[in-house]
Amino acid sequence: MSKPRKIAKRPAAEAFKWVPKGEAAEKQEVTLEEFSRSGWQPLPDEASDSTKDYYFNSYARFGIHEDMLKDQVRTGCYMRAIINSPEVFKGKTVLDIGSGTGILCLFAAKAGAKRVIGIECSDIAKYATAIAQQNGYGDVITYVKGKVEEVELPVKEVDIIVSEWMGYCLIYESMLDSVLYARDKWLKRGGHMFPDHARLFVAGIEDADYREDKIGFWNHVYGHDFTPVHEIVLQEPISDFVELTSIATTPCCVLDIDLRTISIAELDFASPFFLKVTRKDFIHAFVTWFDVTFGAATPPVVMCTAPGKLGTHWKQTVMYLKEALVAYEGDVISGMVGLRKSAQNPRDLDVKLTYQLDGRRPQAAATQYFRLR
Repeated sequence: MSKPRKIAKRPAAEAFKWVPKGEAAEKQEVTLEEFSRSGWQPLPDEASDSTKDYYFNSYARFGIHEDMLKDQVRTGCYMRAIINSPEVFKGKTVLDIGSGTGILCLFAAKAGAKRVIGIECSDIAKYATAIAQQNGYGDVITYVKGKVEEVELPVKEVDIIVSEWMGYCLIYESMLDSVLYARDKWLKRGGHMFPDHARLFVAGIEDADYREDKIGFWNHVYGHDFTPVHEIVLQEPISDFVELTSIATTPCCVLDIDLRTISIAELDFASPFFLKVTRKDFIHAFVTWFDVTFGAATPPVVMCTAPGKLGTHWKQTVMYLKEALVAYEGDVISGMVGLRKSAQNPRDLDVKLTYQLDGRRPQAAATQYFRLR
C-alpha cells in the first residue's frame, strides 16, 4: 500500500429501482430491498484473527493513537470545530465516545465545557486521565472505562457528543453504532453532535499499474502459479492514496447521514449509483471516500478525504473489478452498492457491488463481493 501510484435523506428504498440492460439481465427489475437482502455470498474467514476483544485491545497500542494524532487534517478539523465554538461549549457537559488519549476532551475543556466525560474501553484510559491532570483539566475531564453499551455515566444527560468514529469506507468497525446508542440514551433534546453529518462517495478509476502490482503479482511467484488466490485477493479492498488524475468518472454520493436522526438499523444500506465517464479510458476499480461536517460549529467545518485533498490516515478505499471496463467519454456506469456488518464479526464490513456499463461498448451487469477487515 505504500507503493506510489504512477497515474496520476433519500427516499425509502422501495422508491429506487434499477433495470440492467445487458443481455444476461434482460427485463430484470431489482428493488433496493431485494438487492440488500438477497444473494450475499459468504466470504472465507480463515485469515481473520479479529474478535470483539481484539478490536478494543488494538486501541491500547500507542502507535495507533500516534498515527491519528499526527493526522493534521483529522485532528486539525476537530480542533477548529471545537475550540472556535466557545459559545457552543461554554458551561456545557460534553461526552466523547471512544476518547483514546483524550485529545477531543482536551479541546472541549479548552473551549469552556463545564464537564467532559470520555468513554474508552481500552487500557489507554488510565493514561488519558494522567494527561488531563498534567494539562490542568483533572477537575473537568473524567474517563469511564468500558463499552458504551455497558457503562454508567456520572450524569443523566449531556449537551454535546463528540466522537471520531469514522472508519475506512466511512462505517467500517461499526463504531458509529455506539455513538448513536449514546445519542439515544444521554443526549439532551436539542443537543449537538460533533460531527453531525457524513457522506460516502464512489467513483471509477483507471489504475492499471497498481492493479498489476497488486493482482497480477500472483500470476508468477518465484516461478510458480498462484492464480488460485486471485478471487480472495480481489475480495480485499485496499486502503491507499488515489491520485486525482486517476479518477475517470463523475462521483456519486451513495450515503448521506444526519447523525441527529439516523438509526443504527439504517447503517446497513443499499443505494443506486450513476457515474458518467469523463474521458476515454479503462476502469479498473471503484474508489470510495467520505466527508463529515461539523454544522453546529461556528463557522461550520468540513473534513474531506477525497482524492486530491490533503491526505489523511483513512486514505481512500479501492475495490478492483475482475475485468476492466472499456469506457468512452459520456458512457454511464450504473448499479447498486450495499454495505452491511459481517455476520462473522460485526466490526468487519461486507460490500456487495453490482455494476454495468452503458455506452459505446456496453457490458452486462456483474456482481462482486468484498470484505473490509
